[in-house]
Amino acid sequence: MDKIVVALVDKQALFRIGVHYALSQQPDIEVFHTSPDQNLAALTEAIPPDVMLLDIDYPSLRGLDIAREIVRRYPATRIIILTSDPDDEQLLEIVKSGAVAYLDRNITAEELTGAIRQVFHGEYLISESLLAKPRVSEYILRQFQSLYGTHKRTADTITAILTEREKQVLNHVAAGNSNKQIASILEISEQTIKNHVSNILRKLNANDRTHAVFLAVRHGWIMAGDSRLPTHPVTQQHSY
Repeated sequence: MDKIVVALVDKQALFRIGVHYALSQQPDIEVFHTSPDQNLAALTEAIPPDVMLLDIDYPSLRGLDIAREIVRRYPATRIIILTSDPDDEQLLEIVKSGAVAYLDRNITAEELTGAIRQVFHGEYLISESLLAKPRVSEYILRQFQSLYGTHKRTADTITAILTEREKQVLNHVAAGNSNKQIASILEISEQTIKNHVSNILRKLNANDRTHAVFLAVRHGWIMAGDSRLPTHPVTQQHSY
């Protein structure tokens, strides 16, 4: 059985040793660790990791720089950022870095191994975190609106594969609305909404509705003013 190759990059040696020990007990995981001050290029070229665990490394934010470089050079490597309750601006930077998840440094070994397996199989854990914080979502959407305003032509080309109704539905999904709520807002049947959501996932090659919104946020396909974001926590129990 092929193992999931995991690289742990953290400035705290004791933390690295502890995580290394915990992960090395898993039969499907192969792990190596290093400091962010080491030559990461040499390590990753020798054994390109499937998953990389990165400490943000406050206040220098060196971890985010490493994440951007790894995503650029090794797009197949899935980045998990290790941090503690990032604020709005930090979460925005994590999303922009190309990371697919952020985890609290106090996470249990069982939770960490579960997250590693999830991202290895293509899940975007950060998207659930994003939608679970509607006020943060609004902030990020507005930032991306500004960031990608100069690239509107590219965004228009990409979203041309979606119909106007599908774009409308995607914006309501980003606002945290359920299929039933969207159907009520647009005054069409819930089954029609389910069909639209299925088409959106297929066209964007998204794993689920939160992944679709994550892609839309990252690429600037959703503009903050297109739909009202909720002020209450977003539930994740949606049917397609």
